[in-house]
Amino acid sequence: MSTSISGVHVTVDDPDAALAFYRDSLGLTVVNRVDKDGFSWITLTTDAQPEISVVLSQPHGGRSQEDGDALATLLAKGALPMLQLKVSDLTATFDKLAATPGVEVLQEPDDRFWGVRDAAVRDPAGNMIRVAQA
Repeated sequence: MSTSISGVHVTVDDPDAALAFYRDSLGLTVVNRVDKDGFSWITLTTDAQPEISVVLSQPHGGRSQEDGDALATLLAKGALPMLQLKVSDLTATFDKLAATPGVEVLQEPDDRFWGVRDAAVRDPAGNMIRVAQA
């Protein structure tokens, strides 16, 4: 028996701003977009790992009003779990991310004491994204 990761979900409040970040700045590829009842679910992959999906969804999409409100509150606080990515060129990727509207730079690229060179930003929805040099 084997287990593998098939996808991760990232909550976003503005699907179009999220696309500008994940597709245009990070280079992920859109493989599916579902729009229903005023909400969007956008599935993206990377060229390096096309079998792993990143799914962008809105707090109230497919959830009760109460659960959507709670998730929206956590998103607004920046309190949702971070997403960690590896890239082939951290400097170029960071420069592109930092220039993306709505992105907040948390840490510029640097060598960390735990042995990785990485940077941290908040995507336009406020999610922390750590990007490491592959």
